[in-house]
Amino acid sequence: MEEEVICQWSVFRSLLAILQWWAFNVTVIIINKWIFQKLDFKFPLSVSCIHFICSAIGGYVVIKVLKLKPLITVDPEDRWRRIFPMSFVFCINIVLGNVSLRYIPVSFMQTIKSFTPATTVVLQWLVWRKYFDWRIWASLIPIVGGILLTSVTELSFNAFGFCAALLGCLATSTKTILAESLLHGYKFDSINTVYYMAPFATMILAIPALLLEGNGVLEWLSTHPYPWSALIIIFSSGVLAFCLNFSIFYVIHSTTAVTFNVAGNLKVAVAVLVSWLIFRNPISYLNSVGCAVTLVGCTFYGYVRHMLSQQPPVPGTPRTPRTPRSKMELLPLVNDKLDDKV
Repeated sequence: MEEEVICQWSVFRSLLAILQWWAFNVTVIIINKWIFQKLDFKFPLSVSCIHFICSAIGGYVVIKVLKLKPLITVDPEDRWRRIFPMSFVFCINIVLGNVSLRYIPVSFMQTIKSFTPATTVVLQWLVWRKYFDWRIWASLIPIVGGILLTSVTELSFNAFGFCAALLGCLATSTKTILAESLLHGYKFDSINTVYYMAPFATMILAIPALLLEGNGVLEWLSTHPYPWSALIIIFSSGVLAFCLNFSIFYVIHSTTAVTFNVAGNLKVAVAVLVSWLIFRNPISYLNSVGCAVTLVGCTFYGYVRHMLSQQPPVPGTPRTPRTPRSKMELLPLVNDKLDDKV
């Protein structure tokens, strides 16, 4: 009886973890799109900088003040030699995500972001000449096919937003690959990642945001009918973006690797549905089919990697790099939502 109760509590805990992760993730994406579209705050660099500031403050409070997470100590030299380059790519990744969200619908942006597994595998193969099992390559076919179908049939297609989202996939892949070498020896969780990288990202982005968008922000403040209410929403999105990191940490420790993979792809479907209900962007039948094919392909890709990780390596066969051996490795060392984050 006691074991049954424990089992039921475990299932409930996993479900609760997934639901709160979905809630934070979808809310951050929808609020960001609302900021760009409804509040007419068309400044993605400034929004990203606000998110970094909120995340830097939040990371400090959680680790140093509340002590909810132990601090992972990093050598001062490594902060500039390892953390700073990673923060630069991290910054580019978030900015590109917000830029794409400024120009294209949430549904299209989220589908393109699902292209990241393919760009990661191709980059590792081209640049690092790493071996991948043929089943990995086969699992990428529905992802690529779904992205192509979605792009061709997108009714609200914008070339600039599309390129930003595609470059965001490359930035995410580069970030994941660099993390393998630059962060070797450090086991970062999502909170420590934000603690170390958000201040660097703020420093990198503050001057470009000020120079490129400063005058526009001042003009927006003087012309918007309710600037202070709008600013509360903008800064709230930054707070929620940090909370998303905490929710990711919770869901990783409450679910299995396979559940995490499936829940991650279903989360994209939830974000697409909720965004359509709110913004009512036109979606054709073939476009929705392409999105569905992409998500099924991502799920299949995660399943194939998980299955390969459970098999003992064949003597004489190169090991597929970064095959996830645990649920922690299904998530890039550097948090992606904030790819999820945006």
